[in-house]
Amino acid sequence: MNSLILMAFRNLSRQKRRSFLLGGAIAFGIMIVTVITSLAGGLVGNVAANIAHLFAGHVFIEGVEKSPSGKNLEIIRDDKLINETLQAAGLGDAYIQKRSGAAVTLIFEGKKVQQSIIGVDFEKERLLRERVRFIKGGFDQATTPNALFVSEQVAQRLKIDVGDRLLAQTKTVTGQFNVGEFRVAGIMPSMGLFDQMLAYTPKAYLNSLIGLGTDEYQSLGIMLSDLTKSDKVAETVKAALKARAPVFELAPGTLTSASNPGQSRYQKLAQLARKETWEGTKYRVYTINDTISQIEQVVQILNTVSTVILVVLFIIILVGILNTFRIIIYERTKEIGTMRALGLQRPDVRNLFILEAAFLALGGVLAGFATAGIVMLLLSFINFGTGTFFALFMKNGHLSFIPQVSQSTLHVLLVVLLTVLAAFLPARRAAKLEPADALRSSK
Repeated sequence: MNSLILMAFRNLSRQKRRSFLLGGAIAFGIMIVTVITSLAGGLVGNVAANIAHLFAGHVFIEGVEKSPSGKNLEIIRDDKLINETLQAAGLGDAYIQKRSGAAVTLIFEGKKVQQSIIGVDFEKERLLRERVRFIKGGFDQATTPNALFVSEQVAQRLKIDVGDRLLAQTKTVTGQFNVGEFRVAGIMPSMGLFDQMLAYTPKAYLNSLIGLGTDEYQSLGIMLSDLTKSDKVAETVKAALKARAPVFELAPGTLTSASNPGQSRYQKLAQLARKETWEGTKYRVYTINDTISQIEQVVQILNTVSTVILVVLFIIILVGILNTFRIIIYERTKEIGTMRALGLQRPDVRNLFILEAAFLALGGVLAGFATAGIVMLLLSFINFGTGTFFALFMKNGHLSFIPQVSQSTLHVLLVVLLTVLAAFLPARRAAKLEPADALRSSK
């Protein structure tokens, strides 16, 4: 067997240009699909990280009450129950944030902008203060209870600056219209997709506008040190909360995205509040992964597309490999006859050509991975900026690539298998040559 391996390597090196072209075609296919699948993995990782940082959490708890009219009220009043739940789940020392939110119409000198505003406790949200940067103003200028921090794009649309006062129209949690006033204390860099989704103000003031008490809130976020543990932690929190209060739960058949591909798992969970009736406060527990499950579907589609691309490329490439090996066998007919005359058995002749094809495939695969690594490294250096629509999918304006080991392993096996299959028929034909007939060949 060792001699066959050495002979296979020698034969590939004899026709360097031919081997280079065939291996290069294989490498190109591997490079393309590796970049696509790694980019898909990076997209999911970046979306999860960006949303977790912007909304300050990986696992979330929300409370819902039913009003006498049947309206859903997003509110958490019993902070003691939540604290007991976190202690029971072993998260007493975890970094948590308690926030409220509202859809607000900001008005300044006749111009209007629809803006989602988040009420936060600036004294306690250390990570927010560390991550948010400002073009003008900053958290140190939040000297008034109605301080507001908006993005540069929103500031440009309203033509406002630090110190300006804005009129605000919103609704309370019970649906009543209310009016307030904000003072601009800081302007953040544009956040692309998030420009009209994120603006910050003190939670106590926003609560006064939407009809909540000073210590009440709508959402609690738990920031974890390891994102991969979010689902496990969420189950622990849910179990601890179920022992103390009613909790929304999806039926097993609705957990998969396939049951309704147009909705994320969080949207399906939120739907339950519109369908069910209860007394008091009912809670839902979800993770950052539940909010981006639609993006996970996109990644699955990208992985499927990459595999289809690989198959199509290799159908084309394998036709070339099949024809090339036919030519190789025609050119080496006398050589085959000589080897057979010297005692090389039919299976050995067949295995020799199959080994050549396998080594050619493996060499192409390694070259493809190396090329993909270089391409991904170069692409990751490009700064696309943070003010674009695609900022959500990038890390500080840069693309990220996370290799998908299972997907890459499948691609390698597929490439080697298809290459060997392409070489099998010519190899079998070579093995059937009679030594005398092969030696009489003019080639």
